[in-house]
Amino acid sequence: MSKAAQNTRRIFTGVDSSGAVPIEYRFSHARNGNRHLVVVFANFTAPGEYGWSNGVLDKVRSNILWIRDLFDGANTYYLCKGMDFSLEQSVAGLISRVMGALSLSPDEVTMFGSSKGGSAALFFGLKYGFRNIVASVPQFLIGTYVKEGIPGAAKVMMGEVTEHNVRTLDSVLPDLVRSGANPAANIYVITSPQDEQYKRQVEPFIGLFQGRENFNFVYNDSPLITDHGKVTLRNLPTIMGVLNLLVDGITPRIGMVRNGYEQPDRDASAIDMFLTQTSQVRDDDSFPKPVVLTPAPEERVPANAVRFTGTALGAVRVSFWQDGKYQGAAPVGADGTWVWERTSPWAKGRHVIRLFAADANNYQTERTEVVFTAVEHAADPLPEYVPAPPPPPRPAQRLALTVTAPAAHQQVAGPVVGFAGYAPGAVRVDFQEGGVGLGTCDVRADGSWVWEPGWAWNEGDHFVEAIAVDAVGNASPWTAVPFSMTRSAYGVPAQGAGYFNARY
Repeated sequence: MSKAAQNTRRIFTGVDSSGAVPIEYRFSHARNGNRHLVVVFANFTAPGEYGWSNGVLDKVRSNILWIRDLFDGANTYYLCKGMDFSLEQSVAGLISRVMGALSLSPDEVTMFGSSKGGSAALFFGLKYGFRNIVASVPQFLIGTYVKEGIPGAAKVMMGEVTEHNVRTLDSVLPDLVRSGANPAANIYVITSPQDEQYKRQVEPFIGLFQGRENFNFVYNDSPLITDHGKVTLRNLPTIMGVLNLLVDGITPRIGMVRNGYEQPDRDASAIDMFLTQTSQVRDDDSFPKPVVLTPAPEERVPANAVRFTGTALGAVRVSFWQDGKYQGAAPVGADGTWVWERTSPWAKGRHVIRLFAADANNYQTERTEVVFTAVEHAADPLPEYVPAPPPPPRPAQRLALTVTAPAAHQQVAGPVVGFAGYAPGAVRVDFQEGGVGLGTCDVRADGSWVWEPGWAWNEGDHFVEAIAVDAVGNASPWTAVPFSMTRSAYGVPAQGAGYFNARY
């Protein structure tokens, strides 16, 4: 086996739909059972909107979770769509579920990113109480930056690009740092005076970190840095060094510490179950793989007259691949039928095509394989395509309720505790504890819901139950929401922790 092959990490892809917004991710297990998680946020030019996914992190010893920042065709800083911050809560929920599946605490997690990803690393690391934050060339005035330079992101994030919305997004990160949230975090901000964004986006805000014992400022004044993108590249050895030290439990400002944290034989069933349940590829009957009607198996077809037709129940598109290379895609009609023809003739000979269907949330089916042989060109053009009859309707789905916050058995900073989740098809969600009704909340058009009781909860363990109800009175099964209320979780002040205590 080549050295390059040995260094390549196995990557799992998935979509976590537990929150109001489905979040796409990639995950790679740690080497030798290392007990740490690095969460990677993407910059604006990241391939496929996954940051640092080109192999540069292959030698990082920890578990790695890459989170995709692509919603409605644009970037969002992992924060909001149309000023609705349920996107942020869905991202935080994914991180929490992966962390729980690995049996890790926030002290064993590092937030990492550059540029837009650096801003996200700072935001999520400070707000949600994670121990380590590595942010390369972040932007602090997020609203101003997207308004002036990334209009697509500005439109998706704000909906209506107004001065009020710009100021609101500009205040998100500075106000969070100013509040003193997560004072024990080990923070590493990497920048350069040669970065054209430095004077406006970084320098005015460095003073906000004054008084934090574990704030580290890496300031690269190299003449070889000529623009924003070069800062991270010039600091790559520093970034990799810091990441691996943090993974090993070593922070440069601390002396003697225990490192390693390897548990090669640790039970990985919880994270394996999470990866299976959220896999981007669905292997159950609820999303069947596409059916190919033409060409027939092993059919001989004129090279200039190859037409693929078929059905894909519940999908919006079908993608075609040969020898691992993308060949094209076809939209799926409302009746479930699709048709695809390549613009150029096929090479003569035998072809093996693999195809899969994807739905609106980018979940994928298992692969279908079709084999045909391309022969001499046909003299006559292909006849007009007549769609196949529509497939039978899908059976009605049972009403289901998902609670995304608080997570099961989560320690929640009080005294106010908020609840959130997803209940597609329902109109309201009711809550009770010990058989006593607590309240109710409406379900939004997209199926998401948020309930804030507005009272101070007693410290200690709570066992709340929730049920979703639709417009005609049908109800989901009761869902248990066990949690523990504390005045301060993981050392984060109550006003800076939790999902609902921050206001924008």
